[in-house]
Amino acid sequence: MVNLNIRKIELKDFDFIYDSICNLQNEKFEKKNFEKIFTSNISNPNYLYLIAENKTESIGFISFHTQHLLHHSGIVGEIQEFYLVPDKRGQGIGRKLVEKIFEFCDENNIISIEVSTSKKRVDNIAVYENLGFKLSHNKFTIYK
Repeated sequence: MVNLNIRKIELKDFDFIYDSICNLQNEKFEKKNFEKIFTSNISNPNYLYLIAENKTESIGFISFHTQHLLHHSGIVGEIQEFYLVPDKRGQGIGRKLVEKIFEFCDENNIISIEVSTSKKRVDNIAVYENLGFKLSHNKFTIYK
């Protein structure tokens, strides 16, 4: 895509991120609490939040959290959220966002990258495999 810019997310990006997450989850979140978490997360030095934009609009974003894990004996990162505006998908924008995550990992001695996706998002499995991820784990969840 011509004129694609990828940069760190800032407070001014809140509305786009809020709308994107609501679209991704097909749910409206309570805005005040969402904004509190957003503000905390984008200022956390262990997290990387990137936004993709062209000259006129924001078109996607990715969030990446890192932590030191004993069972890996090193720093591991996990893609938490990854969203592209539907009519911008399939143009290589997502790949460019993930490549920025790969660069960040190389620069920060991060030994592995994890990502999980809902079982109802069957298409995402092929997307992640195409980006080089291997389906190697099962993830179990309990909501309280």
